[in-house]
Amino acid sequence: MKLIQVTKNGGPEELNLVDAPTPAPTSGQALVRIAATGVNFIDVYFRTGLYKADLPFTPGSEAAGFVEAVGEGVTTVKAGDRVAYAMVRGSYAQYALVPAAQLVKLPDHVDFPTAAAAMLQGMTAHYLSHSTFPLKQGDIALVHAAAGGTGALLVQMAKMRGATVIGTAGSEEKAAIAKQAGADEVIVYTSQDFVAEVKRITHGRGVDVIYDSVGASTFLKGLDAIRPRGMMVLFGQSSGAVAPFDPGILNPKGSLFLTRPSLAFYAASREELEWRAGDVLSWIADGKLKLRIDRTYPLAQAADAHRDLEGRKTSGKIILIP
Repeated sequence: MKLIQVTKNGGPEELNLVDAPTPAPTSGQALVRIAATGVNFIDVYFRTGLYKADLPFTPGSEAAGFVEAVGEGVTTVKAGDRVAYAMVRGSYAQYALVPAAQLVKLPDHVDFPTAAAAMLQGMTAHYLSHSTFPLKQGDIALVHAAAGGTGALLVQMAKMRGATVIGTAGSEEKAAIAKQAGADEVIVYTSQDFVAEVKRITHGRGVDVIYDSVGASTFLKGLDAIRPRGMMVLFGQSSGAVAPFDPGILNPKGSLFLTRPSLAFYAASREELEWRAGDVLSWIADGKLKLRIDRTYPLAQAADAHRDLEGRKTSGKIILIP
């Protein structure tokens, strides 16, 4: 089979297409023949070494495809089942071994590219809006990168829960995408000061929560846009890691809450995984949740996919087709 392998940390050029034996599932595992793979910023973090992984490794943590074979003791899925998964590294490949407990079956009307695009970012948007800061009617949320893959899904889920949503975007084109997703207001941060705009929109109050996937360039400023006892949810760092800071500043800025969540801790049980994935996939199947796939690439062009993702050239999801 073909797969992408990283033998040393570095730029996109370190994503090498290689041949490898097709593995066989062991106890508790399923072999998935991958039809579509999702590309996410976490893949960049592992490639560069920001997140640590033993070398060599195959990046990618979500995919959709067919179950090719199952190992001993697996009863939840069988050969031929249409499945998707997230949080299992190694999906930049034609086949992957996945713990059967991590697989969810796909609704009939959800195709493989959509499922691969939905799992990680969809469940991320779900835990952010339903669990980390459970939005309710009347809340005001600021969503950075609201035209991105996670951002646009988060905007839609926030609206489902009755919140008012202020989005940020880097261009008028991306602002239009955020509006289409349901954002009530969109701030183009390249030409507007998002803190001043938030204060204007909220009549000086500030927002209840900021969902920040950008990191270094937005984090500290964002603390000035949150109401007293509101929450900063830092769940990514597309502009770079936030520098160390004195947590004492959270006090004079309004006794703010700060959390740095990740999906692994919000889908740690089978029950939570089925809840989040089930909601996301059923909403997509029913047309309640709109997913935007920006570009698809063959597996051999994974480096180009990373360059476009890091260069902010995309709005929506990037998919690899093995």
